[in-house]
Amino acid sequence: MQTTKLSITDTFGLGFMAFAFFLGAGNLIFPTFAGFLAGENMPLAMLGFLLTAVGMPLIGLIAVAKSNGKIMAYLPPFAATALAIAIYIIIGPAFAAPRTSLVAFEIGARPFIANPDAVVMIAGQSINIAQLIFTLVFFAIVMVMSLFPGKLLDSVGKVLTPILILLLVALAMSVLFLSGSEVGAPVDEYLSSPLSKGIIEGYNTMDTLASILFGMLIIDLLRKKGIENAADQTKYLIRAAIIAASGLAFVYISLFFLGVTAGDLATGASNGGVILTNYVDHHFGMLGIVLLSTVVALACLTTGIGLVTACSEFFNELLPKISYQRFVIFFSVVCATVANVGLSQLISISVPVLMTIYPVAIALVLITLITPKFARPAFSQRLVLSVALAFGILDGFKAAGVDMSTFNFLPLHAEGMAWLLPTVIVTVVCLFLPRSAQSNSAA
Repeated sequence: MQTTKLSITDTFGLGFMAFAFFLGAGNLIFPTFAGFLAGENMPLAMLGFLLTAVGMPLIGLIAVAKSNGKIMAYLPPFAATALAIAIYIIIGPAFAAPRTSLVAFEIGARPFIANPDAVVMIAGQSINIAQLIFTLVFFAIVMVMSLFPGKLLDSVGKVLTPILILLLVALAMSVLFLSGSEVGAPVDEYLSSPLSKGIIEGYNTMDTLASILFGMLIIDLLRKKGIENAADQTKYLIRAAIIAASGLAFVYISLFFLGVTAGDLATGASNGGVILTNYVDHHFGMLGIVLLSTVVALACLTTGIGLVTACSEFFNELLPKISYQRFVIFFSVVCATVANVGLSQLISISVPVLMTIYPVAIALVLITLITPKFARPAFSQRLVLSVALAFGILDGFKAAGVDMSTFNFLPLHAEGMAWLLPTVIVTVVCLFLPRSAQSNSAA
C-alpha cells in the first residue's frame, strides 16, 4: 500500500499556516502593552506570557495529535459536546473572530481614514460608518476564502504567511538595532506578581482554545492531502506545531522588548496598538505606518479565515443537514455584526469568560498527555475538568467585578489563578487511584 508523504515545502507550508492562524488580533497588541507595563519585571512577565501564549498552544496541538483528534473522548457525550460548542463559540463568532476585524480596523485602516469616528444612527444605535464598511469588506474576504478550505494550505501557508513573516522580521530587526528608551518601573500587578500576571495576559490571545480547533482543522487538511495514517498525521502535526510555536515566540519576545523600551512613545497609551503605531510612526514615518498596517491586516485576516473555517467544519459535523458553505456564510455575517459592538467593549466582556473557560482548556490539554498513566482515565478526566471548571468560575466572577473576598483564603485567588493548585492536587490523586472492580474483572 502506497503511503502519501508531505514534501518539505508542504510541511513548512503547514507550519506557516498554523503560525498565521494563531498570530491574529491580540497577539500583536497584548505582548507590547504587557512589556511596557512590566518595565524592569519584563523577563518574568514575558516568561509567564510565553507559558500560556506559546507553550500551551504547542502542547495543545501535540495533545490533539496524540489523541488523533479525539481530545474529548473520555468525557460524557453531552459534556464533550457542550465544552466543544462553548470553545468554538468563544473562539469564533462571540469574541476572537470579530476581534480580528476590529484590530485590523484600529491599526490597519484607521490611520488612513480622514474621519474614522463618523457615526450614523441605525435602529436607534450609533454605528461607526467606517468601521461598519471595513468589517463588512473584511468578513466578505474571510467568507470567500473560507468557502474553499481545500486551498487553505496553498493560499495561506505558502502565499500570505511568508509575506507576513518577512514584515514581522523587519519589525523585529528594527527593535534589535534601533536604540530605545530606558526601561521604566513596573506598574499595577506587574510590580507585585509579574509572573502570574503574564500568565493571565496570555489568556487574552485565546491560543490554547484555538490549538484544539486548529489541531483538528490541520488533521482534516492532512486527510485531504492524502495523509490517512494516524502516525503520519501525528508526525506532521507535531512538526507544524513546533514551527508555529517558534514563530510565535520570536514575535512575542520582539514585541515585549519593543514595549519595554517604548518610553515616551507609550505615553497615554491605553493598549499595545497605540504603542505599535507610535513606534513605527516615530522611526519610519508613513512607510512604517504602511508596514504595520500590512502586518496587522494579514495577521488578522489569516486568523479570521482559520476561525471561521474551523467553526464551520465543527458545526457542519454536528448538524450535517446544514452544509459547510451555509455555516461559513452564517458565521461571517454574525462576526461582522458582533464586530460593530466595538473593540473595548468586546475585550471587557471576553475577560471574565476567558477566566472561566481557560482553566478547563489548560487542564484538558495537559491531562490528555498523561491519560495513559491513569488507572481510571474516564473518571480521572471528568473529575479534574470538573474541579478546574468550578474554581475557574470563581476566577471568572472575580474578573467580572463580583465581590469574591470570601474566597481570599484560596491560594493564588488574588492573582486570578485559584483553579491551579486544586486542579494539580486532584490530578496527582487520580494518578494513584486503583483500578475499578469492573476494570479488574474485565482484565
